[in-house]
Amino acid sequence: MAKEKITDTALRQIRAGDSRRRIPDGSGLYLLLFVNGGAHAWRLDYTFALKRKTISLGTYPETSLALARSKAEKARALIAAGIDPSAQRKEEKAEHALRREVELRAQAGMPLIDSFEDTARNWYAVRKDDWAESYGAKIIRRLEVDVFPYIGKQPIGSITPPQLLEVLRRIEKRDVIETAHRALENCSQVFRFAIAEGKALSNPARDLKDALRKPTPMHFPAITDPNRLGQLLRAIDGYSGTPVVRAALSLHPMLLLRPGELRGIAWAELELGKAMLTVPAERMKREKAGKLHGAPHTVPLPHQAVKIFTELLPLTGDGKYVFRGERHHDRPMSDAAMNAALRAMGFPKSEVTSHGFRATGRTILAEVLGEEIQVIEAQLAHAVKDSLGRAYNRTQYEPQRKIMLQRWADYLDELRNA
Repeated sequence: MAKEKITDTALRQIRAGDSRRRIPDGSGLYLLLFVNGGAHAWRLDYTFALKRKTISLGTYPETSLALARSKAEKARALIAAGIDPSAQRKEEKAEHALRREVELRAQAGMPLIDSFEDTARNWYAVRKDDWAESYGAKIIRRLEVDVFPYIGKQPIGSITPPQLLEVLRRIEKRDVIETAHRALENCSQVFRFAIAEGKALSNPARDLKDALRKPTPMHFPAITDPNRLGQLLRAIDGYSGTPVVRAALSLHPMLLLRPGELRGIAWAELELGKAMLTVPAERMKREKAGKLHGAPHTVPLPHQAVKIFTELLPLTGDGKYVFRGERHHDRPMSDAAMNAALRAMGFPKSEVTSHGFRATGRTILAEVLGEEIQVIEAQLAHAVKDSLGRAYNRTQYEPQRKIMLQRWADYLDELRNA
């Protein structure tokens, strides 16, 4: 005798206190009574891959008897086709959640999950603490301007070398070849990160370097002829601008600091009685770890430098900066101020810039005065090239640099007075 099935009438007659746990409808479908505080739930028991399983088909009365039977029939059809309805439901829920997240991210202006932009921003978040803030800002800005608009929305694993090359060609067309190569390197780092994260199988940037035009090496213009340098030094002495700018121009070729290191000198960094300038690590051109944990750069001062600093003390000694800005005394003077003074004195940009004084010093110290390269490099605060050198050679050459800088200052006086 066939087992009696559920009827709509029987469902409507269910009342609180009903002693039954479940009401069967046949073929694994049943109504589970008083679930979660009183609702009735449709369930389907089935066997898949020799395992007993159960799925929910909704609650009564929201899911009617007819609808529950229809859902059960569809599930049985899937089982017959070799598909686990429970697994398929989980996949559908995951796809729905993914679509919803994509919609929400789009509405919020966020990149698509596992897109190039999403992966690049994740890479940047991991690496940015290793870089100086200004350096990291340049990297993410480069990607935002030159890369994201073109391939940012594409899945990271689907980007091909020709697609990436097309992006880089756009940068090349602006004649900023160095920027194109830097963008290529940044993209390559993003793809390597994606491979490590399991989001890509290959790095399409790997073989594109030779497809780009080679950048022309750019050097800061610098005077390396001693006679011409003497003319510049005399022009500085006769400069009719502010005494602060004139003092900076006088000290710059003498101390061989980078423009920012010179302009940012604070009075607290000077010990004029000991003839010593100490530039803190955070103001040096270094990676972030070097800025945070590296040693400061000490500069032994020739007596000519001590004299110039002493003469500046009544002018700017009441503030923080030795070379304070003309309008904003709480800030150091700008690099433009020194370069503008050089132009006003008749020295064009093609011949000399404030940064070029370092090249001037390095060249003449080595070729004319015969100073040892390692001592010159120590004064320029250049990093030792090889890893073993960085590990074992931590010599500051301070006594040698003191002698060298005094000899250099005396030589500049000779050129000035020639």
